[in-house]
Amino acid sequence: MLSPITPQPAHAAGTGASVRGWVHSVETGGTVDGPGLRYVLFLAGCPLRCQYCHNPDTRHMHDGSPAQSSDVLADIATYADFLHRAHGGLTISGGEPLVQPEFCAAIFRGAKQLGLHTALDTSGFLGSHADDHLLADVDLVLLDIKAFKEATYRAATGVPLRPTLEFAERLSALRKPIWLRYVLVPGLTDHLDEIEGLAEFAAGLEVVERVDVLPFHKMGEFKWKQLGLPYALANTEPPPPELTERVRGIFRTQGLKAV
Repeated sequence: MLSPITPQPAHAAGTGASVRGWVHSVETGGTVDGPGLRYVLFLAGCPLRCQYCHNPDTRHMHDGSPAQSSDVLADIATYADFLHRAHGGLTISGGEPLVQPEFCAAIFRGAKQLGLHTALDTSGFLGSHADDHLLADVDLVLLDIKAFKEATYRAATGVPLRPTLEFAERLSALRKPIWLRYVLVPGLTDHLDEIEGLAEFAAGLEVVERVDVLPFHKMGEFKWKQLGLPYALANTEPPPPELTERVRGIFRTQGLKAV
């Protein structure tokens, strides 16, 4: 269920100074953004221009609404008991949440004070924005590695690949659990040799708990039309199930759990 953030009385969680940020939306019963049922906070702002983005309405921070971290934490606190019982927690997503690292850090700190499991959903491109203080309050990173060759990554996202790989390597050094996400787009990210390279890289990190191979879909195409943006993948169809399963098999060959 999506809902706005409304100001509420301050809660004890998050005892530091309140930080201002930009929130796009909230989902209070998320099931695909980490373990259990999740409070998913979608932040506004993203430097990537992914061809298959299903939230192009989160590109700019002003696409969201201004919010104080204290108000966000007060709202999260109202769900805390339920999230505990549902073996869930908080996930901060976007957009790209690391556009707003101070806001993320304040909310993660307050969430940990509430005893919640925390997850960061990121492309990793701005991984250098996440200092050790922020990552100390993150239990899980949902890392979207969108391709494994520089040319493919730039074509898919408009930005270079290396910062994401460096962030993955840093998470490995910190022994921070990763759920790797890979969107399979026919004609764009379906090069099996590249996927084999990514699978080998992921296995070498030794912190990848699972790999989600996500078949491309066009459920966000209407947003591109509403924004007057050209949608390059209008004629691209979802991958056939046998290709999706073959890609999962590539990751499994490296000893990884792929779903």
